[in-house]
Amino acid sequence: MNKKKFGLRVAAVCFLFIAIWLLQRLLMPKYVSAIVEGSLIEEYYREETSHDVIFVGDCEVYENISPIALWDNYGITSFIRGGAQQLIWQSYYLLEETFKYEKPEVAVFNILAMQYDEPQSEAYNRLNLDGMRMSKEKIKSINASMMEDEHLAEYLFPLLRYHSRWNELSWEDFKYIFNKDKISHNGYYMRVDIQPVKTIPKPKKLPSYEFGEKAWEYLNRMVELCKENDVQLVLIKAPSIYPHWYDEWDAQIKEYSEEHDLLYINLLQKADEVGIDYNTDTYNGGLHLNISGAEKVAVYLGNILKETYGLKDHRDEPELSSVWQEKSRFYNEMREKQLRELEEYGYLKSLGVEKRED
Repeated sequence: MNKKKFGLRVAAVCFLFIAIWLLQRLLMPKYVSAIVEGSLIEEYYREETSHDVIFVGDCEVYENISPIALWDNYGITSFIRGGAQQLIWQSYYLLEETFKYEKPEVAVFNILAMQYDEPQSEAYNRLNLDGMRMSKEKIKSINASMMEDEHLAEYLFPLLRYHSRWNELSWEDFKYIFNKDKISHNGYYMRVDIQPVKTIPKPKKLPSYEFGEKAWEYLNRMVELCKENDVQLVLIKAPSIYPHWYDEWDAQIKEYSEEHDLLYINLLQKADEVGIDYNTDTYNGGLHLNISGAEKVAVYLGNILKETYGLKDHRDEPELSSVWQEKSRFYNEMREKQLRELEEYGYLKSLGVEKRED
């Protein structure tokens, strides 16, 4: 084979791989204007500075704690690597991956996920796994998370899963094929609207209140991982009213924390001390906090972390201050934008006109 033919074949193969990669990028969901939770995990890779605190867990971290408030009040740098219905093994492998990039002073895990001992759904798996960079941690997390009818290849090569999306494509899929707008504030998903708690669903009785073996296994592994990396592990229960957090569950976590010398903070029990007002600090009836509630939790939690672990105030460091001033600017601009949109919607609604979503 002469050099010209060989070169043409190499070029053809390269072109094929590029075309497949572009097609995969196009067909994968973008998670920008809908189901934005799918963008949260990948936003960590945009960070250019390290963090004092890394949060992992489900919606009870990424909707209930404001990293910007932690910075504004204490100069604590933090990031939330949270995801919708993030399972404990997904949290564990995210921490394992994160420790390859940085070693925070503290890792905080929200323990609501202890209720799950088996994979729950492909949809939630995708929101937590698709955004991870390719790594051995991602592969291990996929293997631990897959439902019976899922396949590893479809996670490693998403085109195999999303090839049928071609008839669902919108302009957004083309617009964000390479770069996406920033959705979160260091992993925090902002909401400024208010929907007070009016009723609390009655908790159902469970056949057993014991956490499963797999949940305990990964909590043990998380403890050991943090010890090996000289990172303090803190367990929290966010102040969300439901899903219900049973006293039997709480007792197990308290006992475990005492046995392993861990700090456990049940913010639900301390809601009054935190200053949570369930008439004004939640946007969906107590399931998640709005920005007011998330800032109160950050202020309360930040004081504990500062006093317990001696976290440094970085606000007098020019380089970090410059980075976080920009983060605060983006945060405040989004707050004001959401407030303006609410005012507009309220006005239209008072006229009997529903706001159109374009």
